[in-house]
Amino acid sequence: MEKRLLSLFLVFFLSPVMLLFAQDDSKPVLRAGHRTDGFVFDGIVNDPCWKHVDSIPNLTMVEPTEGASPTFPTVVKILATEKEIILGVVCYDNEPDKIVAYSKARDSYLRGEDYVKFVFDTYQDGRTGYVFAVNPDGARYDALSERHGERENQNWDGIWDAKVHRGPNYWSLEVRIPVRTMTFGKDLHSWGFNIERRIQRLQETDRWSGARMDYSVAQVIVAGLLEDLPSFTLGLGLTIKPSLVGDISHQAGEDRVYDWKPSLDMIQRITPEITAQLTVNTDFAETEVDTRRTNLTRFSLFFPEKRQFFLEGADIYSFGLGLSPRTLLPYNSRRIGLYQGQEVPLVVGGKINGKVNKTNFGALVTHMGKLDTTLSPTNLAVVRVKQNIMKESTVGMIATMGDPSGLSGSAMAGVDFTYRTSHYRGDKNLLAGVWGLYNWREDLTNDRAAYGFTVDYPNDKWDIYGAFRRVGSQFNPSLGFVPRRGIYAYSLSVDYMPRPKNIKFIRQFFFESYYSLITDLNSHWESYTVFMAPFHFRAESGDRFEFNLKPAGEFLDEPFEISPGVVIPPGGYHWLRSRVELETATKRPVNGQITYWYGGFYEGWLDQIELQLSLRPFSWMVIELNYERNIAKNLVNDPDNDFDQSLFGGRLQLNFSSDLQLTSFIQYDNMSRSIGTNTRFRWTFTPKGDLFIVYNHNVAQQNIEDRFGFQSNQIIAKLTYSFWL
Repeated sequence: MEKRLLSLFLVFFLSPVMLLFAQDDSKPVLRAGHRTDGFVFDGIVNDPCWKHVDSIPNLTMVEPTEGASPTFPTVVKILATEKEIILGVVCYDNEPDKIVAYSKARDSYLRGEDYVKFVFDTYQDGRTGYVFAVNPDGARYDALSERHGERENQNWDGIWDAKVHRGPNYWSLEVRIPVRTMTFGKDLHSWGFNIERRIQRLQETDRWSGARMDYSVAQVIVAGLLEDLPSFTLGLGLTIKPSLVGDISHQAGEDRVYDWKPSLDMIQRITPEITAQLTVNTDFAETEVDTRRTNLTRFSLFFPEKRQFFLEGADIYSFGLGLSPRTLLPYNSRRIGLYQGQEVPLVVGGKINGKVNKTNFGALVTHMGKLDTTLSPTNLAVVRVKQNIMKESTVGMIATMGDPSGLSGSAMAGVDFTYRTSHYRGDKNLLAGVWGLYNWREDLTNDRAAYGFTVDYPNDKWDIYGAFRRVGSQFNPSLGFVPRRGIYAYSLSVDYMPRPKNIKFIRQFFFESYYSLITDLNSHWESYTVFMAPFHFRAESGDRFEFNLKPAGEFLDEPFEISPGVVIPPGGYHWLRSRVELETATKRPVNGQITYWYGGFYEGWLDQIELQLSLRPFSWMVIELNYERNIAKNLVNDPDNDFDQSLFGGRLQLNFSSDLQLTSFIQYDNMSRSIGTNTRFRWTFTPKGDLFIVYNHNVAQQNIEDRFGFQSNQIIAKLTYSFWL
C-alpha cells in the first residue's frame, strides 16, 4: 500500500516542478502616495491629500462570474509615511439600504456580510501575510495568513484603527496601520498587496489581483505590488505593555480570595525583520472560556489557542503539510501554561521571531511556576526554522524541549519539506509535502518516530487530497498533540464542485467523497470512514442544503466507556449513518443551521441533532443560540446501553461601537449538570489601550433531582496599555 501511494506521489504530482520556471510574473502595481497634508481620519476619502494619489479604479469579479466587471465600482488608494500605512477605499452601491452589516465587535469574522479585506505581504516572498478587514459598521478583523493562504489565524491581534462612513450611494473607509504592528523586509520599498470586496446580498466577491475562484485573497503569491514605499522608521523599536489585574474569586464552602498582580510585556524590534518579546508574570484573564463539546470518540478533543503571547508569530511554528489537530501537531502551545484544565503560572517567557534573507525562524522559552503540589517549576522551549526555496516552497526543522509535568530528558525534533505552486497546469494550486519527527523522554522506549507525506490539489472545481502517515506507538511529544499513536493512516478525498450555468437558482454543487483507513502497526484495521455527499448545493440566495452517507467502522482492543455507565466491549463494529443539513443565508437578520445525523452506531442507533440560530433584532445586538443532543439507544444490542446527552450554549453581544462591547456566554450540559457563564466587557479606549472586566459564575446540580447550587464565581478587572519608544 505504501509503495503504491509513493508511486502515485512521484509520478503524478512532482512532474509539474519543471513548469515552475516558465511562469508569467507580471503583477498589477499600485503606487503609494506620501503627502498627508490636511488628512482627517473620519472614513471619508475626500481630503486634499487623496486627490492626486495613484488608485485602483476598480476590481475584477471573482464570483459569481469569474473575470466579469463588478456590479458596483470600488476605488482604492494608499498613503504611506515613515510610521504608518493609510488605506482609503470607496465602495459604491446604488442600494445602500440593502448593505448587509451587523457586526461591530473587534475580531468579528465578517463571513456573512459586506466587507473590504486586504492583505500585505511585507516580505514580498509570496508565503505569509497580514490580513485586515472592515465592514460598513466599522467592525475590525485581523489575522495572519497561514499555510500559503489556505488558512487565516484570526486570533492574532495587531494595533490599528479604522473609520467608516455611509453616503447616499456608497460606503467608505479609512484605515491607519502603524508599521510597528507588522514585521517587514529591511530596505524593501515594495510589498505584496491585495484587496477584495464582498457584496453579501449578491453573493459577489471582487478582487484586485489573482481574481480567480481557485485563489484566495490571503494567497499572497498572486498579490499585486504596492510600490514607492518610504524608508520606515521604528524609533527605538521598543514597546512596553504593562498590565494590572485585580481578581476576586469565591469557591463554594471556602472564603473569598482577593488578589491582584501586575504583569509586563516588552517587545523589541531588533531590526524591521526581527522581533524579540519578553513577558513577565503573564496573565490570560481576558481570553474567553472554551466552548463545551460532546465527545463520542476514544480520543482527546483539541481546543484552539487564544492567548496573545503565543499567537504573535504563530504562523512560523506551523509544521508539516496536512498536519492538523485531527491528525498530529508536534507543537501545541496550549501545553504551556495549562495543565489538565488548570492555569499554571507563567513566571517569565521570551520569544524571538523573524526573517533573515530567505530564512524564517522562531524560538520560544518559558519558565513555568509550580501548581500547588501537582507540578514543580519547569522550563519549556520551542525552536522553528523554515527556509524559502524555489518560488513558493519551504524546507524546515522544528524542535521542542521540556515537559509540563517535569519528566526528564524530554525533547522532539523533526524536518519537513513543502512544495507549492499556484501555476500547476497554468493557473491551478498544487502542494506536496513530506515530514518526519522523533522524540525522546525517560518514560518512552522504542518506536518514537512519526512520518508521512501529503499531496493536495485545492481548487474551486476540483479539490483532491491524499495523505499517508505512520505514528509510532511511543511517539508522544511533551509539547505536542497526538490523538492516535501506533498507527498507519491513509486518507483520500475527491471533491467535484461545478457551478451550473443552466440552473439559475443554484450557485454551486458539491459532490464530495472522503475515504479514510487507519490500521495498527501490524496492518490490522482499527477504523475506517467513507463519507459521500451525493446531494449538496449552495443557492444563489446563500442558502445551503446537504445530504450525506457515511459508512464507518471501529475495532476496539479494549472496552470503551462512551458515556458514564455505557461501556462498549472489545470487537469489530460496522455501521451506516446519514446526515441532512440546512443552512440559511447569513445576510438575513434571523439565520441558522440545522444538522441531523441518524443511523447505526455500535450495533445500536444514534440520533444527533445540532441547532445553531443567530438573531439580530437591532444593529447593536446579536443573539446566538446553540443546541446539541445525542440520543443513543440499544448500543451493542443491549437495551440498558442508552444515553441522552444535551448541550446548550447562548451568547449575547451588545456592540455599542467597534471599541466598546459587552458579551455574555452561557453554557449548560447534562453530563456535568452545571451552568457556566462568562461575561466580558471590553473598552478599547485607544488603539494602544484596553480595559477588560470579566465575570464568571458557575452553578451545578449534585444529581438530576437537585436544584442548582452555587459552585463558584470570579470577577476580574484588567487594564493594559502599550507605550511606544
